[in-house]
Amino acid sequence: MARVIVDVMLKPEILDPQGQAIARALPRLGFAGVSGVRQGKRFELELDGPADEAALSDVRKMAETLLANTVIEDFTIRVEG
Repeated sequence: MARVIVDVMLKPEILDPQGQAIARALPRLGFAGVSGVRQGKRFELELDGPADEAALSDVRKMAETLLANTVIEDFTIRVEG
């Protein structure tokens, strides 16, 4: 059994209004020293078997078809622990 993490973020050239709202709120809450925020999504997938090349290929297909909108988002895949 393996855990695979898929992190999804807006592409750098795409405006991130949620990240901007967070960045504007931080100083009002007393937090200083943050010049920018980008918000993303994290998916944790528990695989029934090992995280071999075939399983990671399936996870990549899942990310491309369901987890991320590849027109405006990038994703990374990593095996945890």
